[in-house]
Amino acid sequence: MDSFPGPARKLVEQMRQSAESAPDRAIAFQGSPGANSHAAATQFAPEALPLPCFSFSDALDAVKNGRAGCAIIPIENSQNGRVADIHFLLPESGLSIVAEHFMPIRHALMGLSEGPFEVAYSHPQALGQSRRFLRERGIVPLSHADTAGAAAFVAESNNPTLCAIAPAVAADLYGLKIVEENVEDAADNTTRFVVLAKDARDPSELSNTQAMTTFIFEVKNIPAALYKAMGGFATNGVNMTKLESYQKGASFEATMFYADIVGAPGEPAVDRALEELAFHSKELRLLGSYEQAMRRGMGEG
Repeated sequence: MDSFPGPARKLVEQMRQSAESAPDRAIAFQGSPGANSHAAATQFAPEALPLPCFSFSDALDAVKNGRAGCAIIPIENSQNGRVADIHFLLPESGLSIVAEHFMPIRHALMGLSEGPFEVAYSHPQALGQSRRFLRERGIVPLSHADTAGAAAFVAESNNPTLCAIAPAVAADLYGLKIVEENVEDAADNTTRFVVLAKDARDPSELSNTQAMTTFIFEVKNIPAALYKAMGGFATNGVNMTKLESYQKGASFEATMFYADIVGAPGEPAVDRALEELAFHSKELRLLGSYEQAMRRGMGEG
């Protein structure tokens, strides 16, 4: 808790105490009160008790340790790409993806004064989503742990040349002035969140829904292994909506892949595709099946 800026700590403590009173209702998120993840938590589960955590790992640990029933983590943004390294964090946590949530992102420029400002603090994602706005005004971007935390930091600094890029609600929470709203460079700026819990969804529960399945895998170290592994999805008509590679360890010899597909185990086409993938892989780990929050794909899977 001491890692949060001073103006945020009282709110963090209040929310932590509420979550402690009913941990099964708590939903952990990364950031200070007022961050985008806080808004996503309340949108996804209005009846839940939001639990602010300083880091993504802290939010996952809250679920593992029973202090929260689930956690909501941003994983990708339509404008600025990957947010959290969920393919590193999730396998180590032992948690499963049980839902997803999409949220439009709107940023405001705020400070103790009307400007001019020399430096803007925010989460790297928010800075990336507003890079053109900042460049045109000659404001230097500097990273902070989260958007609302940046607003609290600026409030604590007592420096009128500093500003923050954060959700508008953060200005109310931390006593800042909104100088300009909607400073994101794209009007359709959207972030995808995933919800994580100890117990995975039973794929049979998803039989009457449009489902998604997320998994990681490492193909065998033989020529054309990835091509062969992907062939099962094509021949079985299973739509793969995401495929990302990342390095496993420091040797740069083992490449892992993170993937999303439309469908869930128990569907014949998905089962056949995953069976073929497993045949060509050294490792295959399912991270969860869940209902689509935004429809993707019209295929059989």
